[in-house]
Amino acid sequence: MSDRPAWPVDGRDWPNREHSRFLRAGGVDWHVQVAGQGPVVLLLHGTAAATHSWRDVLPLLARHATVVAPDLPGHGFTSMPGDPGLTLPGMARLVEALLGALGLKPDLAVGHSAGAAVALRMALDGRITPREVVSLNGALTPLGEEHAAFFTRAARLLVGLPFVPKLFAWRAANREVAARLLRDTGSTIDARGVDLYARLFRRAGHLAGALRMMANWDLRPLLRDLPRLTPDLLLVVGANDRTIAPSKARRIQQLLPRARIETLPRLGHLAHEERPDIVADLLLRELTAEMAEP
Repeated sequence: MSDRPAWPVDGRDWPNREHSRFLRAGGVDWHVQVAGQGPVVLLLHGTAAATHSWRDVLPLLARHATVVAPDLPGHGFTSMPGDPGLTLPGMARLVEALLGALGLKPDLAVGHSAGAAVALRMALDGRITPREVVSLNGALTPLGEEHAAFFTRAARLLVGLPFVPKLFAWRAANREVAARLLRDTGSTIDARGVDLYARLFRRAGHLAGALRMMANWDLRPLLRDLPRLTPDLLLVVGANDRTIAPSKARRIQQLLPRARIETLPRLGHLAHEERPDIVADLLLRELTAEMAEP
């Protein structure tokens, strides 16, 4: 079995496959899905996920907007960059290169979990100029807070051991292991979603991308720079999120008091997969409001 997810095999029945494109930008071979017409909405998934996480949100948004959803570098069917491309500024640069190749400029940037940090870094660095950034259960504070440096060193140690991603993939080859990992986020998603995550988790190359991303991640500069964010910021929080404590949104709001917080009752970290209708309606509401402003 190949180390990386293979489109002819793993992508044979990929959600929204008809909207998939493959192109090279910024030295990376990208898998990206582009659908619909109208104002541009950028969707960025979180660590260890891929475009499948937007499988039910994308077609709902595409009725009213142009939706762009890439597999982030090292994830899914997008190739692995060098370590600089897996830092937060590096990933922001690579996504900018992809958007440039597509000739699209987001009006609304949406990031789930770590994808929210990428969207915010892009906006802070002037790589995108959306009217609003929506953080969906955003991973915006360092893992372990005061112990963040330890976690980063530990992740780098793990990445340095080539058998680690293969060990993780071997464990996740059991579908129930993947299902349990997903339940631990506080979300209950459908069997189709579990199967797609399990399919990716079996690929050591996909898990290596997630681990290397964690090893190169540093959120402290993002928090330092956040007060100068120009676009509006909406922090959407799943009340049952067991991965990112809902209280973390309050810390972000302390840094940027004009940020708004909206809580989704009974939903967990994968809220957009549990209730894509609710999340899509929320995003369309924000898009419509932003586009109506002079």
